[in-house]
Amino acid sequence: MFNFGRIDRKTIIMILLFCILFSLLLSGEFKELLLTIPGVIIAMTFHEFAHAFAADRLGDTTPRAQGRLTLNPASHIDPVGITLLLFAHIGWGKPVEINPYNFNSNKSIETCEAIVSFAGPLMNFILAIIFTFIYYALRFYTNVSILVLTIVNYIVVINVGLGVFNLIPIPPLDGSKIFRKILPYSVKQWLDNNMQIIYLIFMIFWITGLLSEIVAPVINFVLYWLNVLAFKVFGLFW
Repeated sequence: MFNFGRIDRKTIIMILLFCILFSLLLSGEFKELLLTIPGVIIAMTFHEFAHAFAADRLGDTTPRAQGRLTLNPASHIDPVGITLLLFAHIGWGKPVEINPYNFNSNKSIETCEAIVSFAGPLMNFILAIIFTFIYYALRFYTNVSILVLTIVNYIVVINVGLGVFNLIPIPPLDGSKIFRKILPYSVKQWLDNNMQIIYLIFMIFWITGLLSEIVAPVINFVLYWLNVLAFKVFGLFW
């Protein structure tokens, strides 16, 4: 009889990953999955680096000491988080640890935390803009293959998705600290007292797909205006 109690977390994740990969192979979606990997790695790496960079600039050297002030993906990617982002379209990188008492800015700790939190989504939106222009430059001025264009397009979509998703004001997402600064004290207290219930509702929305229904229009809105911007800029050169 097998003793499942001895199976560690890594083994369970690998078994689940194998099952998912096998199902994707059968469904013919494996190729599409592979094309999203560069976008996921770039989005997660730059997102976490931006957190570390912002904290470092504000005086907290904790991320630097932990080796997080780098663009090496290995320093930022969490195996579980990237697996979920690839297969469930919701995930995370290794959280950047900060010590708010190290901030040497004349701003309040709460403001500094908001700046550090916002740096991640902001970086994703900047990347989305850059790769949108790269996409149109490749499309109109080169003979690059459709495969390359598809990968670049996925980079744009994934960065927008990760940026928008992290703006949701629920811990541990970045939005919880970004918007906390502007909330009245009574609202902050209510949120702190009911955080477990709020988090439970968040998980229900995610599992049932309701979260995607809410976030998708925002993502599509951002993608639409990115394309409008690119068309206007490239229209100057046509």
